[in-house]
Amino acid sequence: MPDQTDEANLLIVDDLPENLLALEALLQAPNIRVHRAESAEQALELLLCHEFALAILDVQMPGMDGFQLAELMRGSERTKQIPIVFVSAAGRELNYAFKGYETGAVDFMQKPLDIHAVRSKVSVFVDLYRNSKRMARQVEALERSRREQEVLLDELRSTKAELEEAVRMRDDFMSVVSHELKTPLNTLILEVQLRKLQLSRNNFAAFEHDRLHAMVNRDERQIQSLIRLIDDMLDVSRIRTGKLSIRTSRVDLGQLVGGVVDDFAAQMEAAGCALEYLCAETIVGVWDAFRVEQVLVNLLTNAMRYGAGKPVQIRVSSRPDAACIEVRDHGIGISQKSLERIFHQFERAEGSESSAGLGLGLFIAEQIVKAHGGCIQVESREGEGALFRVTLPL
Repeated sequence: MPDQTDEANLLIVDDLPENLLALEALLQAPNIRVHRAESAEQALELLLCHEFALAILDVQMPGMDGFQLAELMRGSERTKQIPIVFVSAAGRELNYAFKGYETGAVDFMQKPLDIHAVRSKVSVFVDLYRNSKRMARQVEALERSRREQEVLLDELRSTKAELEEAVRMRDDFMSVVSHELKTPLNTLILEVQLRKLQLSRNNFAAFEHDRLHAMVNRDERQIQSLIRLIDDMLDVSRIRTGKLSIRTSRVDLGQLVGGVVDDFAAQMEAAGCALEYLCAETIVGVWDAFRVEQVLVNLLTNAMRYGAGKPVQIRVSSRPDAACIEVRDHGIGISQKSLERIFHQFERAEGSESSAGLGLGLFIAEQIVKAHGGCIQVESREGEGALFRVTLPL
C-alpha cells in the first residue's frame, strides 16, 4: 500500500454534475483524493489551495472553456507542471485534440470514456507524481545530510584548529615553564656550589654576617620566584576546575592598595620607576583582600617590567556601588594585536618574550576580578604606555 505521505490529489472539471460524479466514482482508489469543479473559476480556486497530480478538464464549458483554463495553468509557476488531460464529447472533425496538445495537454480522450483506458492513464500519472515526490524527498534528505556533514566538517576543522592551538600553547608553556623554573634554580645551585667550594677551602670569612645576610636575601628572592611560578600554575588549575576560592570580608581598599604600594616601593625605585599613589577617600567594600592584592601585584609587576623606567601612577576612586583601581604606566605600550589576547592564558605582549613570567598574570587577574562580579579593562597604544582599570562591586 502506498505511504500516506504519497496521497495524490486529482482535479476533474466539468460543467455537468452527473459527469463529475461518474468520473469521480471511476477514479476512486486508495490514497487518491478527487476534487470536483463545475467551472473554470472553481477549478482556479482549488488550484490555489491544493497540489495536484493530474487535472482532467472538459473542453466545452460555458464561460471559460477548458483550453483557456489550461493556458492560465501553464502561465502560473505554481500550476504549470501539472499534467492536463482533456475530455470532450465533440466529434473528431473539430480537431480539438490538436488544439489541446497545443495548449500543453499530455493526452486527449473522447466521450464516452473507456473505463480501463482512463484508470490506466490516471494510474500512470499518479505513479509519476508519487515517484517525483519520493525523489524530491530523497533529494531533500541528501541535501540535509550534506548540510549536516558540512556542519560536522566545520566542527571537526574547528576542533582540529583548537587542538593544534592547544598543542602549540602546551609546547610554548612547557618551554616557558622550563626556562622560568631553571632561572631561580640555576641561581640557587650556583650559590650552593660556591658555598661548598668556600667550605672545602675552610674560607669561613665568606660567611661573615654581612655576606651571609646577602646570601640569604638572594636565596629568598629565588625561592619566592619559584613559589610565585608554582602558585600561578596552581591558580590556573583551580580556575579550570572552578575551584578558585574567594573568601570575602570587609576591606578598606585604600589601606590595602597603600600596603602593596609600600611593598613595591623599593623594587620600583630599583627599576627607575617613580611610584605615585592617589586615594582621596575611604572606600570600604566586601572583597577577598588576598585575591585583590594578587591582582594589584600582577598589574604593578607588569607596569614595572614594561614601564621603561618612567613613572607609574595608581589611583583608587569610588563609583556608585563600585570601587575602581587604575594602574597607569608610560612604557612600551601594547599593540592592537596583543590587546585582543592579552587576558588569555600563556599570552604575553609582543616584544616581551625576553621578559620573565609565564604569561598567566593577567589571565589570573581577570578571573579573580570576574569572581568578584567585576571587570578589568585595558587602554593602550604602542609607545604610549598602558592603563589597566579594575572595577569591583562594593
